[in-house]
Amino acid sequence: MADPKGFIKYNRRELEVQSPQRRLQHFQEFSKFNRSEHSEEQASRCMDCGIPFCHNGCPLGNLIPDFNDAVYRQEWKLAYQILAQTNNFPEFTGRICPAPCEASCVLNLHSDAVTIEEIEKSIIETAFHHGWVQPAIPEQRRSQRVAIVGSGPAGLACADDLNQMGYSVTVFEKANRLGGLLRYGIPDFKLEKEVVDRRVDLMEAAGIAFKPSTEIGKDLSVQQLQADYDAIVLCGGSEMPRDLNLPGRDLKGVHFAMDFLSQNNRRVAGDQIDKQKEIKVTGQRVLVIGGGDTGSDCIGTSNRLRAESVRQIELLAQPPANRASNNPWPQWPMILRTSTSHQEGCERNWAISTKEFIGDSEGQLIGVKVIDVEWTPNKDGNYLMTEVPDSERVIECDLVFLAIGFLHPRTKSLLHQLKVEKTSRGNIATKEFQTSEPGIFAAGDMRRGQSLVVWAIHEGKQAALAVRQYLEKNAIHSLKGSLEQSPFAI
Repeated sequence: MADPKGFIKYNRRELEVQSPQRRLQHFQEFSKFNRSEHSEEQASRCMDCGIPFCHNGCPLGNLIPDFNDAVYRQEWKLAYQILAQTNNFPEFTGRICPAPCEASCVLNLHSDAVTIEEIEKSIIETAFHHGWVQPAIPEQRRSQRVAIVGSGPAGLACADDLNQMGYSVTVFEKANRLGGLLRYGIPDFKLEKEVVDRRVDLMEAAGIAFKPSTEIGKDLSVQQLQADYDAIVLCGGSEMPRDLNLPGRDLKGVHFAMDFLSQNNRRVAGDQIDKQKEIKVTGQRVLVIGGGDTGSDCIGTSNRLRAESVRQIELLAQPPANRASNNPWPQWPMILRTSTSHQEGCERNWAISTKEFIGDSEGQLIGVKVIDVEWTPNKDGNYLMTEVPDSERVIECDLVFLAIGFLHPRTKSLLHQLKVEKTSRGNIATKEFQTSEPGIFAAGDMRRGQSLVVWAIHEGKQAALAVRQYLEKNAIHSLKGSLEQSPFAI
């Protein structure tokens, strides 16, 4: 294990980041590199528990005590080799994962968790710096070809694993740049796109073909895809945003959060923005509806674009500062979280329900009518929402960003042509990752619903195993049929 007394000698100490005043001047990451001494100290706090609950917390099953021990002993290449066994893209999860592994860390019982996410980022960046991360070129190629639809974290993970298994893999992406959610949904100040490009370049060098600006069902028919490939994996994400169908929803100034975030990511990348569709934030009063990560990203982006003010409202009640008695370790802690974007400037309000969008005579948003709500448990332990009398009021604002989650995949083109079965929630129904159509698989948010990047990577890896099993079974059947038809068959 790492230092047996490390958790006693050292407190949790996170890496220093730029001040809010400084980081609001740009869209770059503001904690780019980790000092090795800092990581080695923090890794020494790992207790190498007899039952490492961090394994259970991590969807990928990362061998966390093992790489912590290697970092503590300054065996950085070994730490990278351990990490790469389970995680295709530590440079992504080391930046944008909410770290369920840390929530499960045993140190939470009496202290603060090991800084697992920062250590993970430090390992992979050290590996890139020393040139240890090389294209994973398979020793042999199989004859079968696999198409991946969608280049988000699930699609990239599935493609990476299938390529290492020896299959010829092509990734199709409808956007003009690769990365899916990583590219267009996450701001550069959390994940600079050079990090995505660096990994895609490695995958391309390993033999994976990428086809951007190709929408399946529109630019290339599903029938053609089925004819050209032995298996297809759908990794298109959950792109249909949840809406608020309230009076005034069609007013100018009410936008889905992802439309705003993806547009700004394109702007940062140097793309031309259609002036008719441009969402202008500078000098505006911004209201973000929704308290999750997407809402937080809207806050950070709005402040960088010099909004006059930013306010966030959430339907649910304010979480407690510490775990409640019915939320014990190692469950995910339902506590109040303050992101770096909140620290940069934002008024936050809880237990508020939206009633109506209010506009002026020209159809421009000028405010939102809201009402306070209370959440009370019933005899079954479920919470019921009631409106607080005489609490209705109007929040003045110029822009609203709806950040209240996503419902299911978009159903036009691809899914309409495939006619695969769906769940009651509109996601793709699968059995062991295979859809109702033989040879067609699904993974990531398209299958499980809106979730985390780390879960998408896990889904992609599991789908790759299912594809291999399917193709190997088909190859055996094909070989058996050929032998039975042979003139030498007995």
